[in-house]
Amino acid sequence: MPGSVLWGWVGPISVALFGAVLRFLRLDTPHAVVFDETYYAKDAFATIKYGAERQFVEGADKMLLAGNENIFKQCANVQDCAAYVVHPPLGKWMIGLGEMIFGVNPFGWRFAAALFGALSILIIARVARRMTRSTLLGCAAGFLLALDGLHFVLSRTALLDIFLTFWVVAAFACLVADRDHMRRRLADWHEAFLAGNAPAQPSLGWRPWRLAAGLCLGAATATKWTGVFFIIAFGVMSLLWDAGARRVAGLPRPYLGRIRDLSLAATWLGVVPVLTYIASFAGWFATPNGWGRNWETAVAKGPVGFVIDSLGSWFTYQKQVLSFHTGLASHHPYQSQPWQWPLLLRPVAFFYETPQTCGEPNCSWAVLGTGTPVIWYGGLIAILAMVAWYVSTRDWRGGAVLLGYLAGWLPWFYFAIADNRTMFLFYALPMVPFMVLAIVLVFGLIIGPQDGEPRRRTAGAVAAGAFALLALVNFGWLYPILAAEPIPYEAWHARMLFRSWI
Repeated sequence: MPGSVLWGWVGPISVALFGAVLRFLRLDTPHAVVFDETYYAKDAFATIKYGAERQFVEGADKMLLAGNENIFKQCANVQDCAAYVVHPPLGKWMIGLGEMIFGVNPFGWRFAAALFGALSILIIARVARRMTRSTLLGCAAGFLLALDGLHFVLSRTALLDIFLTFWVVAAFACLVADRDHMRRRLADWHEAFLAGNAPAQPSLGWRPWRLAAGLCLGAATATKWTGVFFIIAFGVMSLLWDAGARRVAGLPRPYLGRIRDLSLAATWLGVVPVLTYIASFAGWFATPNGWGRNWETAVAKGPVGFVIDSLGSWFTYQKQVLSFHTGLASHHPYQSQPWQWPLLLRPVAFFYETPQTCGEPNCSWAVLGTGTPVIWYGGLIAILAMVAWYVSTRDWRGGAVLLGYLAGWLPWFYFAIADNRTMFLFYALPMVPFMVLAIVLVFGLIIGPQDGEPRRRTAGAVAAGAFALLALVNFGWLYPILAAEPIPYEAWHARMLFRSWI
């Protein structure tokens, strides 16, 4: 890793702090239950209070906004009050962290989203630096992610997608670090082998970065089931990286490697995510309050019977959730199809009211869940450039970025076509960090190598800087409709890029 270690941290931390200020500023605005916060804010509160989700009384949203936390139904039989929910609990535990610290109010239930949104900026800046060996390009990646409108809105809303994205980005960063460490170990083995001081087959050790990636992928799946797509994609990617490194080192049968390394890979990227997912249901297992929890029957069967019966109830619950997701086809006014997402054709209006506080007769007060068009349209061009770059050079970075982007996008085509499933633009959030990485890799290609022709490097740096400046201006223009600033209706309408945004 060339360059200053100090600036390699100071730069990414600085852009992450910039993103954090944007996200935490006026975080409690609007003082309302925004879009699906009506589910997750209350489910998070139930999770930290009862260990599992619970049914709430009529008018619970208004009660919370008024400071009344007595929102849950009381039942003689706890199972009568258990709530049927269709997402795993980890994201709600994370939202509940903020509610534990700051109370069950808009700031409290949005705190964790803003925190982990800012941390994802830091991670993407660091992983971009590792991939490009450039602190400047790493900071550019963090800067662009900080300015994306969809990432910004979901970092200020108590929904699950920002947590899913955080864990996916963290897993990717761990695997990129593992790739570097694995190749370093192979290089050390190669030199020792040529000197006659090493065995014919290298051992790559227990690889803690790959283990960390497995934990993060399990956490992603324990937030939303779509984390499974990334377990498959990243598992294949990591094994191909291993095979490529072994081939470069001159090892025979690079796609087989050593049985020990393959068994560890299967454990870290297969078994560990499953165990992490199950562990996220600790509150469900430890209390009688969860949906379908056959607590009394299980207790009566003794310790071994308790475990077996509990796992049986849990598997039944998971099958019910799977049935829900494959059968969700109800119409929603803001739904969209995955082929519309890259073009931002149908964003979600998270919040809209018409107050009289902007100094004009007609005012708009809005939170629109849309991306920053300069970044998304530039990102679409960059993704196409990654296809051409990877096909022509087989550069691993282009392939990795494409794989991450497609893992967050292509599976939704199946659900759209086969199941006619209800979907929304914000499902595309895990694609955004890889879109940003594609843009930054294009920056690197435009600027050229460090020893390249100075005039070309200057022109490339100007072009990259101009794009970043345009993204900043575009984000600033959209900011009032992303952050719920009351503005005149005409100003709001001028910011609607398409009629479908209304």
